Amino acid sequence: MIGVLSLQGAISEHAAVLNKIGVSNKAVLNQDDLKGLDGLIIPGGESTAIKKLMAYNHLFPAIKKLIQQGLPTFGTCAGMVLLSQPESFDMLKATVVRNGFGRQQQSFEEDLHFDALADPFHAVFIRAPYLTDVAADVNVLASIDDKAVAVSKGNVLATAFHPELTDDVRLHEYFVDHFVN
Repeated sequence: MIGVLSLQGAISEHAAVLNKIGVSNKAVLNQDDLKGLDGLIIPGGESTAIKKLMAYNHLFPAIKKLIQQGLPTFGTCAGMVLLSQPESFDMLKATVVRNGFGRQQQSFEEDLHFDALADPFHAVFIRAPYLTDVAADVNVLASIDDKAVAVSKGNVLATAFHPELTDDVRLHEYFVDHFVN
C-alpha cells in the first residue's frame, strides 16, 4: 500500500498513476493513515504550505521518523524540497534552490535521460526546484546542465518535476520496483 500525502498539491494525479499501474494506494491525511504503508509519495505543490499542514495535522514528526527508519519515499517538486531542506526532512544532503528555474511563467517541459530508463522521460517542470552541491552519497539520476533534477539515496527518490502530469508511468514503476518491492 502506497500512501499519497494528501494535504495540498498534485494528489489525485499520483493516485491515478498508481491505479493505472495496479498499485494499491490511499490518501494520507493523519497519523492513522500512516499505519501499514509500504511507501509514501510526497507530491508537488507548495512546500511551505505542505509543511505547515503536516505540522497542523501532527504528521511532520511521524513522517520524518518513518522516512529515517527506511520507509520508501518518493518526493516530486515540493516533495524534493522537503526531502532536501535541513529544517524539513533533511534526507538528501544538497543545496536546494526553490523555484530554481523561475516562477510560473518560466515553467517548461524537457526530455531527460535516465540511466535507469531505456528512453528519455518527458518531464514537466512547474516552478521547479533543483539541487546543487549534491553530496557524494546522493545519486544524481538526471540533471539539466549542472542542476540535479532527479536523485536517490537509500529509501528516497526525488524529482524536481511532475512525472504524475504525463502519461509516462515509468518513474512510478521505478519507485515501486526499486524502492518498495
